[in-house]
Amino acid sequence: MVVDGARDAPVTEHFANGSAPRELTRPLVDEAPVAIEINGIGYAVMMATPADLDDYALGFCLSEQLIVSAGEYLSSDAFEVPPVAGMAGGWMLRVALDAPAAGPLLDRARLRLAEGSCGLCGIESLEQVLRPLTPVSARLTVEKAAIFRAVAALGDHQVLGRATRAAHAAAFCDVDGTIVMVREDVGRHNAFDKLIGALAHGGIDPATGFVVLTARCSFELVQKAVIANVPVLATISAASTMAVDQAHLHGLTLYSLAREDSLLEI
Repeated sequence: MVVDGARDAPVTEHFANGSAPRELTRPLVDEAPVAIEINGIGYAVMMATPADLDDYALGFCLSEQLIVSAGEYLSSDAFEVPPVAGMAGGWMLRVALDAPAAGPLLDRARLRLAEGSCGLCGIESLEQVLRPLTPVSARLTVEKAAIFRAVAALGDHQVLGRATRAAHAAAFCDVDGTIVMVREDVGRHNAFDKLIGALAHGGIDPATGFVVLTARCSFELVQKAVIANVPVLATISAASTMAVDQAHLHGLTLYSLAREDSLLEI
């Protein structure tokens, strides 16, 4: 089976009923270190699935608030770095942003360098993590039936997830619950960044629909939704206390434990 973002591997299947093991080939989700370099500055190394990396680059820069619009994103170039002399390989993702618009980049890079130098620097880091965000300005009425419809249909759109059973999905849905776009990744944050980038590349306003995530609803995912001006977020798994607090503080309508027949409004 050839699936983008997966690699076939030989495995041995064992059975609880004592049947003889069998040898087969099964797709495994790709997971690799992706080094993100922005305007020549090493910014982060993320563990991610090396697919849809142009979407990922744009969504990551928007979520990190290095830029405020897709117009400030110039290009990205992704290439695989093979293992050399016992060193692990991975991927390099070189991103170019409009220089005047990339003001936060150097400050953020300096902060990252300072984070490990002393305990006091951790105070600055906490302030960065809990930085105030512009509240969600979008107002959208989404019927519960639309969310149930989207959750029920999501599995049909998870190509990588169905093949590997190891990938998260982020889906953008219109107000009626029709799935418009899906991105997948081994990491839930990466999948959401890829979706945000894909929407921006497609000129689709996140305020016109809602997002469903196959993930636990964490603080970081709520932050990404708020920054993207997503009005409604539904997650398959439960939400954390901090995620709920941030959603309430920033005007994000939040649902969790979303199933085909029930969900929690928090």
